[in-house]
Amino acid sequence: MGAWRAVGYRFKSSQFAAIVALAVLIAAGVYAEHQNNVVFMQKQRAEVAERLSVVRAKLEGGINANTQLVRGLVAVITSEPNMDQARFEQLAGELIDDNSQVRNIAAAPDLVITLMHPVQGNERAIGLDYRTLPAQRDAALRARDTGGLVLAGPVDLVQGGQGLIGRYPVFVQDDNGRRRFWGIVAAVLDLQALYAASGLTAELPIDIAIRGKDGLGDRGELFYGDAEILAQQPETMSVVLPTGQWVLSAVPNDGWATMPPNTWLIRAIFATASILIVVPIVMSGRLVDERQRHIQEMRRREEEMERLSHRLELALDASKIGIWEIDAKTGELYWDDRMKELYGIRPEDDINDFERWLDCIHPDDLEQATAAFRRVLDGGERYESEFRSGQSVSYCRHIRAIGSAYIHSNGGRRIVGVNWDVSADLELNARLKLARDLAEARTAALEEAKAQMEHNANHDPLTGLPNRRYLDRILSEGGDGGRLPSALIHLDLDRFKQINDTLGHAAGDETLRHAAGILRANVREQDFVARIGGDEFVIVTMGPTSAACLAALAMSIIEAMRQPFLYQSQDCRAGVSAGIALAAPGDRNGRQLLVNADIALYEAKSRGRNRYEFFTEALQTAVIAGKKTADEILRGLERDEFVAWYQPQFDATSLAVVGAEVLVRWQHPERGILPPAAFLDTAEDINVMAAIDQRVLDQAMFQLVRWRAQDIAVPRISVNVSSARLHDESLIDGLKQLSFKPGDLSFELLESTFLDDGKDIVAKNIAGLKDLGIDIEIDDFGTGYASIVSLVNLQPKRFKIDRQLIMPITKSETARNLVSSMIDIGRSLQIEVVAEGVETMEHVSILRRLGCSSLQGYVFARPMSGDDLSAYLAAYQREGNAEAMGAA
Repeated sequence: MGAWRAVGYRFKSSQFAAIVALAVLIAAGVYAEHQNNVVFMQKQRAEVAERLSVVRAKLEGGINANTQLVRGLVAVITSEPNMDQARFEQLAGELIDDNSQVRNIAAAPDLVITLMHPVQGNERAIGLDYRTLPAQRDAALRARDTGGLVLAGPVDLVQGGQGLIGRYPVFVQDDNGRRRFWGIVAAVLDLQALYAASGLTAELPIDIAIRGKDGLGDRGELFYGDAEILAQQPETMSVVLPTGQWVLSAVPNDGWATMPPNTWLIRAIFATASILIVVPIVMSGRLVDERQRHIQEMRRREEEMERLSHRLELALDASKIGIWEIDAKTGELYWDDRMKELYGIRPEDDINDFERWLDCIHPDDLEQATAAFRRVLDGGERYESEFRSGQSVSYCRHIRAIGSAYIHSNGGRRIVGVNWDVSADLELNARLKLARDLAEARTAALEEAKAQMEHNANHDPLTGLPNRRYLDRILSEGGDGGRLPSALIHLDLDRFKQINDTLGHAAGDETLRHAAGILRANVREQDFVARIGGDEFVIVTMGPTSAACLAALAMSIIEAMRQPFLYQSQDCRAGVSAGIALAAPGDRNGRQLLVNADIALYEAKSRGRNRYEFFTEALQTAVIAGKKTADEILRGLERDEFVAWYQPQFDATSLAVVGAEVLVRWQHPERGILPPAAFLDTAEDINVMAAIDQRVLDQAMFQLVRWRAQDIAVPRISVNVSSARLHDESLIDGLKQLSFKPGDLSFELLESTFLDDGKDIVAKNIAGLKDLGIDIEIDDFGTGYASIVSLVNLQPKRFKIDRQLIMPITKSETARNLVSSMIDIGRSLQIEVVAEGVETMEHVSILRRLGCSSLQGYVFARPMSGDDLSAYLAAYQREGNAEAMGAA
C-alpha cells in the first residue's frame, strides 16, 4: 500500500499539471476545429440550396405551363364537344410548338380514343378503349371520378424515352343544362425535354436525385439520379405539381467536403502551443520522479528482506526440515530441534559429534550412508544421501540428506545441510507406480476399443466394406504412403428396388453382401472398395492403371453380377451400372474424381443400364450446359422471357378460322427466339413447366381479349398443358380466377401423359376442367400408347392427328387409310378431328375428302407472335383469302 501511495503522490505532484495543461489545449483545439467545420458545412449547404432552388423553380414552372396549355384545349372541347379530327389537330397544333414539352395529345370521348395529334406514329392508339386496357384504366377512371387532373409518371414511352401522362376529365352540359362526363384528354409530356429546359442536363456543380413518382412525394419511387445521393444527408426541396409533388435532393458533385482547407493550419497552431507549454512541465516532473524512485527502492529492499526472513521460517516449519552443520576438522556437530525430532532424540539431549549420528542410522544402510558422508568430509563439495533411521525395519523413517561445503570466516572448512522425512513420498511413489500400471492397462483397453470404434465408424456394418466417411478421407488424404487415386469407378445396382419390394429387405441385404463379395474378388489388393450408401459402391484404384484395365474390371464385375445367386431357395438377379473416371497425372482432387465418375454413371444408366461408361470432357460439357440452361430458365421466368406464340387453325370445309394453338417460345436475350425443344426437357427436370404453362396461359387470355376488341375472329385458343400441371391440386382454383366463356379455351394434353394414368388427382382435374367449360383435346394422337377404352372414358372434345401421320398421305395409300380410320374413330365417338402438319393444298384436299374437321399447318401460317397473328388474321378476313383457298 505504501508503494501505491507513493506512485499516486508522484503522479499528482509531477504529472498532474502537464496533463491538465494538455487536456485544456486539446479541448480548445477540438472546439475550434468543430466550429470551423460547422461554418464550412453551412457554407456548402447554402451554395447547394441556391443551385437547387433554380432547378426546382424551372421544373415547377415548366410542368405548370404545359398543363395550363392542355387545360386551354380542354376548355375549348367543353364548348365544342362535337369537334372533328381536323379541328382537334388545328387546336392541338397551336399548343404543341418548339417551346412546349408536350409530345402528343389524345382525346377519348366516352373513354375511347378518337382524336389524336400528331396522328403520324400514333395510329395504333386510335380506337383503344381505356376500359379494356388494364395499364391505363385505373388512371382514366380516377380522373373521371375525381373530376380533376391525374398526372402519372414518369413512365417509359413506346416511342422511346420517358414522359409524364396528364389525364384531364372533360365535362359538358347536355340539352337540359346538366353537367355530364364527355371523356378524357390525355397529354404526354417529354420528360427529357423538361429536364433540359430545367437545366438538369447541363453541367452542374451538384448531383441531383428526384423521387415522388406519380406525385407521391417522399412515398414515391426514385426516378432521376443516383439513389446514393439520398444517403448523403442531401439538401431537399419540393416541386409542387398540379396533383402531388416531387422531392428534389442534392449534394455537391464530389459529396460533402468534411475538412475545411484551413484545418491543418489550426491543428499546427495548437500543436505548437502544446509543445511550448507541456514539455517544460514534463521535464520538471521527471526530475522529481527520479529522486522519489531512489527513495522508494531503498524502502522496498528493506521490506523484501523482512518478508524473505518470515517466509524462510514459515517454510521450515511447514516442511519439517532439519538443519545441521559440522566442522570438517574437529568433527563438532550441530543439530536443530527438527533434526532431533527426525531421529527420535529428545530436544534436551546434545548431539555434538559424528559418531553419535551414526548410532541413529539403520544397520542395513549404515555403510552407504557413512561412505557418502566421508566423501564430503574428505574434500567433496556436495553431499547427497538417502537412508533409514532407527533399528527396526517395521519402525523406521526414510531420511533424505543434502549438504554442501563452505569456508567459514575463521578459515575452517565446514559442511551445512538439511534432512527431511521422505517416507510419505516413497509411499506415494509406490501408489503412483501402481496407479500408472493400472492406467497403462486401461489405456491399452481404451486404445483397443477406440480402434474398434474407428473401424465401425469407417466401415459399413452390413458388408464390412469401408463407408462414405472412409472414402472421403481417402479422396482428400490419399492411401497408405500418400498414394494418389489413379481412377475411380462408381457403381449402382440395377433392379435392387425390385428385389426389396418383391422378396423383402432381407433379400436386399443379401444382395448387397453378394455385390460386396464380387467387388472384393475382382479388385487388386492395393485398390480401395467402399459402399457409400444404399445400393452404391465405389472402387478407387491406388496404383498404375489404364483405361483398358478399368474397362476389363468393370466388365468382369458386370458379368459376375448378372449371374443369379440363391436366397432361400430362390434365384436372385441384380445387374450393375458403372461410371469410370481416370485421374490426370499429379491430380490430387479426389472429390472431383468422384463427381466425374458420378457423371459417367448417370450416362451409363441413361443408355440402358447394366453397362459402363467413361467420363469424358463431352459429358462434363453437357452437364455444365444443362446447368447453365437451368439457371437461364429460372432467370427467364423472373424476367418474363417466356412468351406465347400462335398458329391458327382452319375449318377443313370453309377454311374459316376456328381457333389458334398457343405455343411457348423463349425470348432469349442472347440467342433470340428459341423453340420448345431447346428448353422443355431441362424445364421438366427442374420442375418449372407448371410455371411456364401458367404464364403462357395468362398471355394467351389477354391476347384473346385484344383480338375481340379489334374485331378479329378467333373463336377459341388451345393451350398445351404439361403433366406437372395436371398433377397440381390447385389447378382448378387458379383457373377459376380467369375470365372466359365456355368454349373460349381448350387444353391440349398428350395421350402418353394422361390417358392411362390412373391417379385420382388427374381424373379430378380433368373433370374440373370440363365443369369450367374448358374443352379437352388430345395432342399428337396416334404416337402414344393410349387405348380406345381410355379415349371413351375421357370423352375429349377433339383430338389432333400428329404431323408424322399426316405428312405421307399424299404419297402413301396406307397412310391415307390409317388417317381415314382415325377420323372414322373420331366421328363414331363424336370427337372433332384436327390434322397437324398440313403443308400443301393437296393435303387440304385429301383431308377434306376424308372428313377431317380442322386443319393446321404451314400451308396456312407458321407460328407467330400475337401482334403478327393479329395483322395476318385482319388481312386474311379483309382480303377474303378463306373463300379463295376454299375454291382451290
